[in-house]
Amino acid sequence: MEKKTVFVAFAIEDERQRDFLKGQSLNTKSPFEYIDMSVKEPYATAWKDKVRTRIKRSDGVIALVSKNSLSSSGEKWEIGCAREEGKKVLGIWAYSDDRTNLPGVRTVSWTWSHIEDFIDSL
Repeated sequence: MEKKTVFVAFAIEDERQRDFLKGQSLNTKSPFEYIDMSVKEPYATAWKDKVRTRIKRSDGVIALVSKNSLSSSGEKWEIGCAREEGKKVLGIWAYSDDRTNLPGVRTVSWTWSHIEDFIDSL
């Protein structure tokens, strides 16, 4: 199976959850590669240009959704950019006890089968 490239959007407060997803993608049987563009600085035009380029090169976007997503301008921008570029977006709840609804993002529980189904749909 050909590996797919997946861009991961997340709030910087959820960096540890992003690390878990990255670890999952490093599994030798994983059907996807992972792109991270996290920043701890203001979102300058140069950052947005680089992110857009990487999103264009990706097959789809996984957004880690939590209460932090509601106030994350970077994650919201990445999701909007993915839509502008015609990429499929899947929300994965970052925590088992946080079922935050991010408007316009279909969000499911974090299971390998949900991730695999999404990857297979790309």
